[in-house]
Amino acid sequence: MRQPVSINGILKVRRLTIIPLLSAGGAVIFVFESMIPQPLPFAKLGLSNIAPLIALYIFGLPEALAVGWLRIIIGGLFSGSLFSPAFILGFSGSGAAVLTMYAGLLLGRERLSPVGVSVLGAAGHNIAQVITAGLLFVGHHALWNILPFMLLFAAFTGAFVGIIAWEILERMKLID
Repeated sequence: MRQPVSINGILKVRRLTIIPLLSAGGAVIFVFESMIPQPLPFAKLGLSNIAPLIALYIFGLPEALAVGWLRIIIGGLFSGSLFSPAFILGFSGSGAAVLTMYAGLLLGRERLSPVGVSVLGAAGHNIAQVITAGLLFVGHHALWNILPFMLLFAAFTGAFVGIIAWEILERMKLID
């Protein structure tokens, strides 16, 4: 006799399908975005950050970290930047972005929309990149002079990413 499918089984299958889809989608966006010329080293839209932001709202912190890091690894494989300085900066930035977004989600759930959470994540991403670059590659305090410009740009790009993620989450009927 066949056992009925449990809710936990359905949720496990959902998780096992959505996480790889988000990771792959984020990686594809990451690769395409890396082909766009950047006028400044920090002037990247960060559209692939939509994937971990959505994962954070659907599942939570561990899954969002997995999606964020998997998209960087897969994107690094396809763009030829795996284990390069750009990869290391992206990996550290992605982890910090997800952790910052998670903190914003926990502390400001009633006050912050996905746009606000995304802006926090973009800021966390840039701060982590400056710290990582300073510790591993540059080693000079003058690197901190670029951070205000990075954060200003992050406010706009984070808001743009947050608007797109919010629209996707609303269409999926996951938020009001």
